[in-house]
Amino acid sequence: MNTLFIRSLLTAALFISASSAFAAAECKSYPKEEWASEETLKEALEAEGYTIKKFKVDGNCYEIYGRSKEGKKVEIYFDMKTLAIVKAIGLKD
Repeated sequence: MNTLFIRSLLTAALFISASSAFAAAECKSYPKEEWASEETLKEALEAEGYTIKKFKVDGNCYEIYGRSKEGKKVEIYFDMKTLAIVKAIGLKD
């Protein structure tokens, strides 16, 4: 996965409003054989300076809890096939 693509997605995610913080993430459902590799996503995020505290499958989304390269707590949901950000939440420390 292109790290520039991931960086662009993560930057865009920072502009999601706080009002959507409590709405559930809605990811499209795909057959498991179409899911992108968890390792691909983890490696791309870590290459961008993110620290992943928890990585899990949440419904039809990959979900991470961790810290941005600036040290801010984040919760981000990703499409399991495209790895596009579906929802991102900046959490208070």
